[in-house]
Amino acid sequence: MRDYEEVTAFLGEWGPFQRLIFFLLSASIIPNGFNGMSILFLAGTPEHHCRVPDTANLSRAWRNHSIPLVRQDGREVPHSCRRYRLATIANLSALGLEPVLDVDLERLEQESCVDGWEFSRDIYQTTIVTEWNLVCEDDWKTPLTTSLFFVGVLIGSFVSGQLSDRFGRKNVLFATMAVQTGFSFVQLFSINWEMFTVLFIIVGMGQISNYVVAFILGTEILGKSVRIIFSTLGVCTFFAIGYMVLPLFAYFIRDWRLLLLALTMPGVLCVPLWWFIPESPRWLISQRRFREAEDIIWKAAKMNKKSVPAVIFDPGELQELNAMKQQKVFILDLFRTWNITTITIMSLLLWMLTSVGYFGLSLDVPNLHGDAYLNCFLSALVEIPAYIIAWLLLRTFPRRYIIAGVLFLGGGMLLLIQLVPAEYYLLSIGLVMFGKFGVTSAFSMLYVFTAELYPTPVRNMAVGITSMASRVGSIIAPYFVYLGAYDRLLPYIVMGSLTVLIGIVTLFFPESFGVTLPETLEQMQRVKGFRCGKKSRASMDREENPKVLITAF
Repeated sequence: MRDYEEVTAFLGEWGPFQRLIFFLLSASIIPNGFNGMSILFLAGTPEHHCRVPDTANLSRAWRNHSIPLVRQDGREVPHSCRRYRLATIANLSALGLEPVLDVDLERLEQESCVDGWEFSRDIYQTTIVTEWNLVCEDDWKTPLTTSLFFVGVLIGSFVSGQLSDRFGRKNVLFATMAVQTGFSFVQLFSINWEMFTVLFIIVGMGQISNYVVAFILGTEILGKSVRIIFSTLGVCTFFAIGYMVLPLFAYFIRDWRLLLLALTMPGVLCVPLWWFIPESPRWLISQRRFREAEDIIWKAAKMNKKSVPAVIFDPGELQELNAMKQQKVFILDLFRTWNITTITIMSLLLWMLTSVGYFGLSLDVPNLHGDAYLNCFLSALVEIPAYIIAWLLLRTFPRRYIIAGVLFLGGGMLLLIQLVPAEYYLLSIGLVMFGKFGVTSAFSMLYVFTAELYPTPVRNMAVGITSMASRVGSIIAPYFVYLGAYDRLLPYIVMGSLTVLIGIVTLFFPESFGVTLPETLEQMQRVKGFRCGKKSRASMDREENPKVLITAF
């Protein structure tokens, strides 16, 4: 029986129809770049200190010295969460005593910011932090907001595939785009942090579902040669474009509600795409909706100016296709033997820690020295060459060596930051961008690498469970950034060390470059470096003849 690609070979690989699908589906990913990283500016934390009310009976000198000073990054700055007790310094002011000259400030009693905070407006006019005072005792709410967004992403990645299998790729694609855009709009009317965060979880569910379904729809419609470019350069590059546009919006719109409105509007522009993006013919065939699938193929042939065979789907082939039953697999199959278990555990760690590095570096951009908007733009811009380099490396070199290499590059650059003096902050920013380049390159290779390691029956499941591990990494990534509140260099030391560590682990994976994709679990390659003793004759025979089933680890 012929497969779908053989049946539709007359359409060609890169005609007007394929180009239209490629660019429209990629363009639908741009709003994901907005929503995926919008928290950088929606929840930006400006410099702040305790408010001293005008009703306090203080002299000018005492008002200027009402906030204790702390040393931060080699300079003294006002304390963010403490002030001298107003009642005490008001009495001292009434007595005519001067701060520093007549009073040892270090001996004065301090209190929390009971009258609220004064926030700097040099970078942000308003954010959810300034509106709901998410600082000091409540500063844990900011990373929690980001983590809960990625919890929504985790839930969305889990259900999106099942929904698209049940209701169709196109229907779920536009439904999830509507969820992302609609609930982002509702967020504008949030009255407290709790409401904002719950809505943000739903936005996260729609965001990743839109991304995943667009990815599935593109890979099912496009041919084999275009599919690889679409899955590596197409959706990834357009996500980066959305990410790059984000700081441009944020630079000119400093109020968080207006910024969120501006970031929501491009989603509305995706509505007309409904009339240009077709349903997946593969999915329609799986649902026995053959006439609709043939109509889409007829329209594609007309657009590509190709002649259509008199019979596209032979009735006998369709009957045979309907009779085929896919082999049932379970998640425990990924842990059937010690060899498969080892590969699965290493894959989960690889995805999770690479995700920690990617999202940790992305979310840490506002904490870098210099202009936050420029740093965010550079962090997005560096992703485009990272995707291009990853694509070129995948075409030429062994997988485990190039993935380990870019992870060593990324982690090594982050570890070098601690050696850079504080005044050379441009060099530190450059090292962070090189680190982001390495981690992003590795991240974009993982889909291909994982798909090549596992056999056909469990390949989808393996990619799905490892992708979910990356969502776990994104959930905990904000707390790696939060370590910077204790030491500016600590996030880079921790993320750099973990990135180098997982790069070392990658060297123990089997090599998949140039190897025939396995069709059964027994054909999976063995983990490198775990064998000891002299090889048996049977083992040597299996290595020389890859068609022989590997039945033991």
